[in-house]
Amino acid sequence: MFDQIKQLGKETAIYGLSTIIGRFLNFILVPFYTNVLKPDQYGIVTTIYAYIAFLNIIYSYGMESAYMRYASSLEIGDKKENFSTPFISIFLTSLLFSSLIHLSSEKIAELINIPYEFSVCIKYSAWVLFFDALCIIPLSALRLESKALTFSTIKIINIVTNVALNIILLLKFKLGVYGVFISALVSSALTFFLVSPIILKNFSFSFLKKLYIELLKFGLPYIPSGLSAIVIQVIDRPILKALTDDATVGVYQANYRLGIFMMLFVSMFDYAWRPFFLKNANNPNAKKLFARVMTYFTLAGAFLFILASILIEDFVKLKIFGKYIIHPDYWSGLGIVPIVLLGYLFNGIYVNLIAGIYIQKKTKYLPYITGIGAVANIIGNYALIPVLGMYGSAWATLISYLIMAISLFIVVQRIYPIRYEYERLAKIGVATAVSFLLSYITPLKLTILFLFFIFLLSLRFLTKEETKLIREFFKNQSKGLE
Repeated sequence: MFDQIKQLGKETAIYGLSTIIGRFLNFILVPFYTNVLKPDQYGIVTTIYAYIAFLNIIYSYGMESAYMRYASSLEIGDKKENFSTPFISIFLTSLLFSSLIHLSSEKIAELINIPYEFSVCIKYSAWVLFFDALCIIPLSALRLESKALTFSTIKIINIVTNVALNIILLLKFKLGVYGVFISALVSSALTFFLVSPIILKNFSFSFLKKLYIELLKFGLPYIPSGLSAIVIQVIDRPILKALTDDATVGVYQANYRLGIFMMLFVSMFDYAWRPFFLKNANNPNAKKLFARVMTYFTLAGAFLFILASILIEDFVKLKIFGKYIIHPDYWSGLGIVPIVLLGYLFNGIYVNLIAGIYIQKKTKYLPYITGIGAVANIIGNYALIPVLGMYGSAWATLISYLIMAISLFIVVQRIYPIRYEYERLAKIGVATAVSFLLSYITPLKLTILFLFFIFLLSLRFLTKEETKLIREFFKNQSKGLE
């Protein structure tokens, strides 16, 4: 079991390296925007990107997951047919959608309350969506072929290009909001150019109808499911804007993005987890293996939650080249960061639980599960924002992720029951809660991290096998130093 988990950790690290580098470079844009754009301008950027997130689901309509499921087994058709069928479908639908958005940009701007002069940014966004959609299948093919390095390189190039162009267009050419979307369009088009060799290698002018029907059956539930998931991620911005103002949205967004540390961890894990559980689904000890993975994931996530929560204020107040990481105008929202981090941790638990849905091909349940979370999020935002302001949005997001995790757990236990290590998970919860509360009492922040592990040891969290492995590890390290 430990060898398999070690392999999962290795794959997580491979994808995680590119994810961390890419996300970190992208994160640089947050302090950059807060120092270059006014809060109302940043609010406009945030609003448009919120709608882009929704449209990404429509553009892909579950084809990424469906492609990976059927291309990995080749149940229907050969390798090129499994690549070409979903790619042709996405190309045609994306071309149609982007053309319609481009032609209707002024009306869309009015509909979503964006000033008329920024309607051209919606046109740019239409073609960002187009090029991003065309990259879905080629990038998924790289994951299936275990070409993590190539995958990572393309992702990093995309982010580096976007960040560099943002800096040039906003600082040198003073393009403001326009520069943000021009940068996104160029980097998306470049990514499509980089995956073109993959397309040429795998593409054939073949469209297998039988395969396409199965792809749609598996993938279409991801539209309502994905939309509901995006609602949870971004609907708080438009609601917050409607109930407050653009400046509040800007402050909220800047601090919400500080949850990137947990989001990175979950993203890293997700890249490796899906192919891992599909490969091990037929393992006689698969359920025991998956339960242990849940325990270790939760432990790592809890540690990261404590670490980020206690150090985030010091982090944003660091100065680089005379500028704060986050401008003081945005510090009023720092209190939402632990709430966002915990929300992402529950999202990671949801990612763990989804294995049963994939293995049993029960994607039909996903729309209901994510739908419940989305409804809870919307109700929570309208109920809590008038009372708590931007903090209400953060709490609504956390509650919705928690509800989704609980709902998925209930469903999966019926179709693919797994006996998780509930006692050990409870111990992690207790140690985390106590450590977090102590962080408000003691100024010695790093001491809290030490106490977290002390609490776990006092609760007898480690198994005998784990204790033995840890002792052997330190024993080998000691020998290496001699």
